[in-house]
Amino acid sequence: MDEKTIFQGQAPNPIAPNVSNPLSQSPGPENPQPVQPQPNQAISPPPPPFQPAAIPMTEPLPPSSQEASPPPPSEIPPVSPPGGEIETENPKRGGFKLKKILLILGSVIILLLLIFGGYLLFQRFQSSKSEKVTLDYWGLWEDSKVMDLVISDFQRNNPNITIKYSKQDINEYRQKLVQRIGNGSGPDIFRFHNSWPIMLSSYLLPLSSDIISTKEFKDIFYPVAQNDLIKNGAILGIPLEIDTLALYINDDLFKAAGIGVPQRWEDFASISAALTVKDDEGKIKKAGVALGTANNIEHASDIISLLFAQNGVDLENISSNEQNLSQALQYYTSFATSDSKVWDENQDSSLLAFSKGNLGMYFGYSYDLFSILALNPNLNFKIVSVPTLAGRRITIASYWVEGVSVKSKHQKEALLFLKFLAKKETEQKLYTEESKTRLFGEPYARVDLRESLKDNAIVYPFVEQASNSRSTYFSDSTFDQGINEELKTYLYNAVSSIVSDNTSPETAAGTLSKGFDQTLAKYGK
Repeated sequence: MDEKTIFQGQAPNPIAPNVSNPLSQSPGPENPQPVQPQPNQAISPPPPPFQPAAIPMTEPLPPSSQEASPPPPSEIPPVSPPGGEIETENPKRGGFKLKKILLILGSVIILLLLIFGGYLLFQRFQSSKSEKVTLDYWGLWEDSKVMDLVISDFQRNNPNITIKYSKQDINEYRQKLVQRIGNGSGPDIFRFHNSWPIMLSSYLLPLSSDIISTKEFKDIFYPVAQNDLIKNGAILGIPLEIDTLALYINDDLFKAAGIGVPQRWEDFASISAALTVKDDEGKIKKAGVALGTANNIEHASDIISLLFAQNGVDLENISSNEQNLSQALQYYTSFATSDSKVWDENQDSSLLAFSKGNLGMYFGYSYDLFSILALNPNLNFKIVSVPTLAGRRITIASYWVEGVSVKSKHQKEALLFLKFLAKKETEQKLYTEESKTRLFGEPYARVDLRESLKDNAIVYPFVEQASNSRSTYFSDSTFDQGINEELKTYLYNAVSSIVSDNTSPETAAGTLSKGFDQTLAKYGK
């Protein structure tokens, strides 16, 4: 009988194979007739129909005063069949029992193996999850007491990860960063300038799509960050702030001159001349604007880049339009060379002159405000957008970005921290904590946080322009001893040659273009 029959609940044949059914045999010497019951005699019921072995007929029990009842099946003693042969167990039934036992044992073993294997995997996962990781994080501007408050939020949700933040000195920072990453002793996470990817491409770990996708990045951050940080489809870092070149206005000087703030470059020269005050010898006592020279003007290279961009020059390939390049150089230097010049090399640095109240207009970034107020907390000024040329609303951006080292031994954890830094709530808390130690925090890098600064007349002008900003390889104040400072040298030489040596703007532009191309080629572009 096969197993299917057993599983369907059909009872097996109780007669052992090769053994004749004793109930079917004829009466004989070895098969006596059953005893006929006497009147009023109790009759024992027949044995149960299914027993492990065939049960021959037996004589009924003698009558008793009580009605006899059959013993339970388990209590019926085995009876030898006729002929004295002992019936053996059904081999098919025994085989089924063995198979059933083996099947149960096999199932138990498999179940135990699965449980044990799952336990090992769980233990391995728990071990990996609880592994203690320490990440070195290099910053530049913020003190540990500010950053640690933000970092603690991350560590609270990731107790196995410790972020060790340290504030670095900007001087020789890039060289130190490259050297340390190169020999394997550098930070896991570090800050870099938006113009540095061309120099750091082999040191930066691209962010995986599960950290932030290209679409998410474009939705969250300004176009300038997209252009600077997405290279060949790879995202190289997360900006925590944005800063743009804006125009600081001395309200008292403008009111004294009775003129309004220039909104176009076409009006800029005449307004700056009206603000300028000279002595009887023609020496400048109060300047309308700091333009025309290089060495005594803060952010001169950024200001000239602004003129390049608004005049149609490609800031990543300035040699593609040398005519527009020379026009911008000629216009810039005219503020220090014309008969109605408003600035010269004898003036204080532009930031100091503005702080003293001796400069009508100053081009600067948001962080310049702290230096200005430190020098003169009573200065009456405001901040507006830079002038436009032919309706082109363009300014220059300079900002810093957080990236992960390609040599980090804990890249997964470092990228997870960058994902945390990109969150809206993280930037808000960072700004709040920074604002507790100074007038305002770093302007938000996220587009969706711009309007939250609208009521802040000091900060809002810098983020208001961010959507129309461009980056430049002529960035000032990066201290990189690399592409920016090398190109600034070429640019300042071009300006000085025009102002001091009467070199034509066309010749100066040609020399500048060659130096620009050579420098970019040096860095692989």
